[in-house]
Amino acid sequence: MIAKIDKNADRKKRHLRVRNKVSGTAEMPRLCVYRSLNHIYCQVIDDVKGVTLAAASTKEKAVAAEVEGKTKVEAAKIVGAAIAKKAIEKGIETIVFDRGGYLYTGRVQALAEGAREAGLKF
Repeated sequence: MIAKIDKNADRKKRHLRVRNKVSGTAEMPRLCVYRSLNHIYCQVIDDVKGVTLAAASTKEKAVAAEVEGKTKVEAAKIVGAAIAKKAIEKGIETIVFDRGGYLYTGRVQALAEGAREAGLKF
């Protein structure tokens, strides 16, 4: 019998390895990314307090209306701009990027570029 490779388990291992090195503080919180088949989610997290400071996804009503009819990569860029706008409103300008164990390409890269273009520094 052929054993099927569990790609998500491998991603979780990579994510834990990265999380040992990457941590967010109040001055420099962590931008965490989760990518599902149809949607992309991101949060700005203060790991010291264990609090989510801001969040955005393609499922939010404001973003969903803007994303409709666009590709997943274009949608990720819009979500990146949305999270940057929310973070800047709360006084957060610099962050640590946590790609969540995903490769830095495609939707993850588009989200990061959208956040950078909207004013976040990382």
